Amino acid sequence: MEWSERVVVRDGVRLVCRDGGGRGPAVVLLHGLAGHAGEWDALAERLSGRHRVVAVDQRGHGASERHPGDVSPAAFVADVVAVAARLGLDRPVLVGQSLGGHTALLTAAAHPALVRALVLVEAAPRAADPRAPATIGAWLDSWPVPFRSRAAAVAFFGGGPVGEGWAAGLERHEDGWRPRFDRDVMVAALAETARRSSLPAWRRVGCPTLAVFARSSLIPGPDIDAMLAERAPTVAVSVPGTGHDLHMERPEVLREMLEGFLSGPV
Repeated sequence: MEWSERVVVRDGVRLVCRDGGGRGPAVVLLHGLAGHAGEWDALAERLSGRHRVVAVDQRGHGASERHPGDVSPAAFVADVVAVAARLGLDRPVLVGQSLGGHTALLTAAAHPALVRALVLVEAAPRAADPRAPATIGAWLDSWPVPFRSRAAAVAFFGGGPVGEGWAAGLERHEDGWRPRFDRDVMVAALAETARRSSLPAWRRVGCPTLAVFARSSLIPGPDIDAMLAERAPTVAVSVPGTGHDLHMERPEVLREMLEGFLSGPV
């Protein structure tokens, strides 16, 4: 599959999308905090035969606007709506991992006519959590930036496909490899997201929903139980031997789950 770069500008904010083309039902892929569109490449390749796949560098990330003035959940949702409209995506399936899943959930709740189906990967509705920004800030501060080499970055992020995926989100500078995002923008984005509970939005989601969790999930079991109790029709699965970045660890398994889900009454 060959990607075409598509640029959508909304309220002066430049959003860069990777469009795989194709004539099948559209699938929009939304990465997590501090991630990038390229981490979906392996899954996108597997979906491209039957779907038009679009992966978005969300605001503040990757090749998109690095310092947007607005990093509220509403801004991320409005970006998804704009991408769907500008690229002519008819009722796309939204697939989001982690923070991208949160954005996908809020989009499905606020724009029910837009979204065909929702796939949450290591993502769940969450209560307000004022501690989250400090946690993510400490994690980002632990990165030995600049990385002396791409190989060093791969190793830092755990090696294998996950390490390669995270390293692919870096860019080369004279002094080494650095992230394609601003640390303070990431913290601010999570602070806005953590400011209020997304459970009310979850209750408003009306489209078919698949929730995919890692065996070593970052989402506590009681939170998953509460999520499913609020909305029984949700299909929930767990992928053995995986962690939070299961979309990079086991893209072939995720593709099989997606295809099975989408072959139903979606």
